[in-house]
Amino acid sequence: MNGNDFPAIPLLEHRPYDRIRELYLLQEPMLLAAIRRGDRGEARRIINHVLVHIYSAGEERSDLLKGLLLELVVMISRAAVEAGAVQSEVLGLNFRFLTELAGINDDEDLAAWLRKTLEHVFSTIEQQEDFTPPLLLGKALDYMRESLHHDISRDDVARHAGISPSHFSRLLKERTGRSFTELLRQCRVDLACDLLKSPGKSLAEIASVCGFCDQSYFTRVFQDVKGVTPGQFRAANRMNGG
Repeated sequence: MNGNDFPAIPLLEHRPYDRIRELYLLQEPMLLAAIRRGDRGEARRIINHVLVHIYSAGEERSDLLKGLLLELVVMISRAAVEAGAVQSEVLGLNFRFLTELAGINDDEDLAAWLRKTLEHVFSTIEQQEDFTPPLLLGKALDYMRESLHHDISRDDVARHAGISPSHFSRLLKERTGRSFTELLRQCRVDLACDLLKSPGKSLAEIASVCGFCDQSYFTRVFQDVKGVTPGQFRAANRMNGG
């Protein structure tokens, strides 16, 4: 996304604060996602876009800018903790930066303060290289399991969770010992096992529901993982009273 992709939101002359806050709320999810995946460039672009609209508010902008900066810092800090920053360090940064904020009145100094705060938060996140954000990884795995019938990629799943693809791959390897491709194949086979226990669906239907391109490929992958064909698995399950 570049700066030209942001929607143009005209200011209401008599109520600039409401309109700019609406813009801020519109951009907040994208800013959160950029911080979580460590995308400094995208976070800077969003911050600058909001600042430009605040500057256009005219005489009310000083109070407006301070109020929105406080909201932004709280939101940025929450995203930083979710992305792996140590909460106590983020709170320490916030205390120092908020003390500085109280003494700043110039608009340009306020904007510089916000940019500096953002950079320090990113640095705090990046210091925690070994941190695994369980909520984000869990969100990615849930999305993967819910989307098995689609042709999903590692990048699709990482994007949904707000994690960079490379970081997502590293987290999977650390937590599961498997690559994305290996884990996706296992999830598809696990779902197939559940469906094979019921006589309601044919092998071709199960292959489609589990995201295999055709029944023959489904059979090859299933046998590679389970050591038996889908038909043999279903038959054995019936013999065992499943």
